[in-house]
Amino acid sequence: MARGRSAGGGGRPVTLAMVAQRAGVSAQTVSNALNSPELLAGETLERVRRAIADLDYRPHQAARSLRTRSSRLIGYGVAPTPPSISTSVLDRFLHALSDSADLAGYRVLLFAAPVGADDEQERYDQLLRDHSVDAFVLSNTHRGDRRPGWLAKREIPFVAFGRSWAARDIGDWVDVDGAQGTADAVDHLVAAGHRKIGLLGWPRGSGVGDDRARGWREAMERHGLPVRGLRQAAEDDAKAAQLAVAPLLDGPGGVTAVVAVSDTLALGVYRALRERGRTPGADVAVVGFDDSPAAALLSPSLSSLHQPLEEVGRACTRLLVARLKDPRAAPQRLLLAPELVVRESSAPHPGSLADPPRDEPPHSRRDPHTPPPPDPPAVPDAHPPTANRTASE
Repeated sequence: MARGRSAGGGGRPVTLAMVAQRAGVSAQTVSNALNSPELLAGETLERVRRAIADLDYRPHQAARSLRTRSSRLIGYGVAPTPPSISTSVLDRFLHALSDSADLAGYRVLLFAAPVGADDEQERYDQLLRDHSVDAFVLSNTHRGDRRPGWLAKREIPFVAFGRSWAARDIGDWVDVDGAQGTADAVDHLVAAGHRKIGLLGWPRGSGVGDDRARGWREAMERHGLPVRGLRQAAEDDAKAAQLAVAPLLDGPGGVTAVVAVSDTLALGVYRALRERGRTPGADVAVVGFDDSPAAALLSPSLSSLHQPLEEVGRACTRLLVARLKDPRAAPQRLLLAPELVVRESSAPHPGSLADPPRDEPPHSRRDPHTPPPPDPPAVPDAHPPTANRTASE
């Protein structure tokens, strides 16, 4: 029988049976709470966990691992990333992943993922040889990413935050629909009277970046708007973005709006506009992607695509637990829609006198702290009312 610490710090050790008695359930139910919590109703699971906490019960993890060959640990490799205002967005995903894994009876083990495919795979292999983890969660998937195929070939359970971007989809994944997000941004800007809408993206070849660029292009074509010469690219760095966006702002009849594929790139657009004595939002509308904490703090506040990262984290855990239970099940893929948060930076086109459509894209909401845009100037009535004609006629 599993034993934990002594009750009250002394005396005989707390046993699984004592927890069961305290919670008013069977010993098997306590075992399920520890090993397969998804089998229990929420109220029952909470009652058992409360009893475990009250008695300070600590099952012997090494003994459990020997019995089940399970560490109850999920590996997540943390790769070095350049500093940017969007970096903190990943914290939301990791918190949701860790919290949902904890509820499912697992812990997330963070490990440094070296740069370079061979070194990175060696780190994964080492964790598997040491029986340190039961499965992996991948992120930052990209074209040419060897991890999904390497893990699938070895029949190692994993789920990816991000598509594999390969000709043949591999494994379970959860992703955010970047193309839908940039398409919603274009729809929003067109509704605000903009017609010349540029894209500031990442260099071609990035799966995520190309997907977001595709959404912009397809939405522009759907509205019958030109795209030629309206796409520029930069690495995810504000200074690089400030330089890269210049052709969109300085060309003949420059753009009236820019969709950036990250908030970091959007910040570069802000800098470029101010460098030219122009105001973001008032002179050129700007929409970012990530809805980083800085978006609401910029002046003017930045309209941005909010990624449902909490939902992504919970879904990754759900798919991974299902994969651990049934390794032969068909792969599951889940594509989640981002939400456009409308703020001050995507104001209506100042040159548009016609009242633009007020319908927003379906995946959008206005930031409650951002006032609605003013109505466009009224167009004088070509036939003003006369003494013989009322305004209601």
